[in-house]
Amino acid sequence: MRRQIARRMRHLSCVLAVALGAAFLAPTGASAQAAADPYEVLVFSKTAGFRHDSIPVGIRTIQELGADNEFTVTATEDSGAFTTANLANYEAVVFLSTTGDVLNDAQQTALTSYVDGGGGYVGVHAAADTEYGWPEYEGLVGAWFKSHPAIQQATLKNEDRTHPATSHLDPTWSRTDEWYNYRTNPRESVHVLQSLDESTYSGGEMGDDHPITWCDEQAAGRSFYTGLGHTQESYADPAFRQVLLGGIQYAAGAVDADCSSGGADPGDPDPGPRTVEGEAYTSGSGVERANHGSAGGGQTLGHIENGDWAGYSQVDTAGATTFTADVSSAGAGGTVEIRSGSATGTLLGSVDIAPTGGWDTFTEVSTTLTATGTGALFLRFTGGAGALFDIDSFTLSGAAEDPQAATSENVHLFYYPWYGSPEVNGSWRHWQQGGQNPPEDVGADLYPKLGAYDSGDFTGAVEQHMKWIKQSGANVLVYSWWGQGSYEDGLVDGVMDAAQRHGIKVAWHLEPYSGRTGASTVDDINYINENYGDHPAYFRDAERNNSNAFYVFQSLDVPDWTALDQVTENNIVLAQTTDTSKIAHFNGIYTYDGIAGATAPGWKNAGDYAAANDLVWAPSVAPGYIDDRAVPGNTTPTLGRDNGAAYDKQWNNALDPAIGGSPTWVSVTSFNEWHEGSSIEPASSNPPAGHGYQTFSGAYGKTGADAETAYLDRTQYWVNQFEAARAAKLR
Repeated sequence: MRRQIARRMRHLSCVLAVALGAAFLAPTGASAQAAADPYEVLVFSKTAGFRHDSIPVGIRTIQELGADNEFTVTATEDSGAFTTANLANYEAVVFLSTTGDVLNDAQQTALTSYVDGGGGYVGVHAAADTEYGWPEYEGLVGAWFKSHPAIQQATLKNEDRTHPATSHLDPTWSRTDEWYNYRTNPRESVHVLQSLDESTYSGGEMGDDHPITWCDEQAAGRSFYTGLGHTQESYADPAFRQVLLGGIQYAAGAVDADCSSGGADPGDPDPGPRTVEGEAYTSGSGVERANHGSAGGGQTLGHIENGDWAGYSQVDTAGATTFTADVSSAGAGGTVEIRSGSATGTLLGSVDIAPTGGWDTFTEVSTTLTATGTGALFLRFTGGAGALFDIDSFTLSGAAEDPQAATSENVHLFYYPWYGSPEVNGSWRHWQQGGQNPPEDVGADLYPKLGAYDSGDFTGAVEQHMKWIKQSGANVLVYSWWGQGSYEDGLVDGVMDAAQRHGIKVAWHLEPYSGRTGASTVDDINYINENYGDHPAYFRDAERNNSNAFYVFQSLDVPDWTALDQVTENNIVLAQTTDTSKIAHFNGIYTYDGIAGATAPGWKNAGDYAAANDLVWAPSVAPGYIDDRAVPGNTTPTLGRDNGAAYDKQWNNALDPAIGGSPTWVSVTSFNEWHEGSSIEPASSNPPAGHGYQTFSGAYGKTGADAETAYLDRTQYWVNQFEAARAAKLR
């Protein structure tokens, strides 16, 4: 009884600390000492999907570990165990190869409160294949499962050999298991203990940085996850048993360990700018994590008032010269002080934050740091009374980085929200084009870095898309839209919210749905303006009456566009053609064709006509075009990428006034139209074997994983060239 009272007092003290806004710190020596007494662990193994035959031996193994290491194990598959009162009896909860939706809303809330209040979570293997409909769970487990190849031997890199779960291991470890690929790389939000060397096995899809075991600080609690443990044989392996034991001991607070989140790929000696979620603070005063669906990861650093502060032990200020943050404020606004070493340490710089009009309305602020940092990052907040502002994420950049031009709203990327997966959509959508069998076999000649993703995965695939679009230097995506009530129409809000978080704007690609006419297109433009025009991510061209842009694909299919006269005064509507006799009633022209740009037929005439008649000219450039797998037997010409030469040729044609006719905008075909092979979105350098996929290797002299972002980086180069040409023309 005395032991149970002591345990509950520890949980109570953690809850009070959170309620009072005390610092959120890693377990101290005092808590470790308190947990050194015998304690209790709950093992939960309910499955609502695939069931692993290793679960029974896994339970026995944890019971044996407990008998030898002073903790008692209760095993259950009853979700009813997840109540606040019952969880208070345990120092850690182990999700042992759970799958699917296993907790209801009240049980999810109880688990969140338990961990945030000081409890521990351990996820084993298929714990990552669990609770896809509960966004907070992804933050608890670290990353969601995407796919796996056949069971085989692989080599692990033991990155941290000081943690009790990995301190017994050599720098590398070869073993046989089922190796998970994850939907996102968790490295920036967790402390990675082990990663996989994908060159030692087949079927890895995460490239040179493939975490497989990690730990994390969760408010006042702790979490630990390992992707190991699929096979029954794993649980007889003393080395794996120690990984499991160390993870449980850490989560239970029985041993201390550094699990501060964030970190660059250890194979990259110069990680460049560090982007950190605001809510990933490791200490603080007054601040709390605030739930915001439109924020990255669904949370912000919130409840900020005058004099509050947050510390980030995982972020070193050494060499930092610039601080940039995504912020929102429906409060008083105020100032962020960027400090080094402590909340009262060296002041490196500060930036003011004005009210943005709402807690879900984010904007970007930035400042140059004028002093030199020598320790961990601390942010201190000043302002008036009450709530000041929220911070979604921030980036600390160093002086050694290559300078890049600001992103350009004059370069537009065609973006396709066409894709669906069983996990999010309920079935495959579009990946099976050409009779393919996803997820490994898709209707494309290149395989996405993210695998067969879902366009409705807003915090995963779509969030990563926005980061990549920002990296490309283009600042406008042109959203493929197939009519009112279409699949794509249903995803608009989620994509626009993600775009807003990264300062990206959204224009529209009006696709040729059945029955489209001039009148229906007018109705569509009015519908889009009415339903989405108030969104902060809605593109508006300041030089043209703050109008949005509507690219009309296959405009030549409709003989009469007279109806467009009703909307072209306040909207920019572009025809897809270079035939200037076919653009009456439009106020712009684009080409789209991913092959024609190599010779630029009619571009000069179209550009000159547009300039003479005050129309927008937006020729389209593409890195290549090949659709053999999507359209088997297609005889349409293709355009090879030629290691980047094709892309450069098209950009050169667009920017040469004698060929391209001095464009207003340049449109890129495309960010992610995988079936046409025209994508600049990163393609996997290690795609599933046996399907004949191409890769970007060789592009601009880059090979392997280094080439995956080659076309994004080259787009940034051409954005700079385009903006320089525009500036010179205006001088």
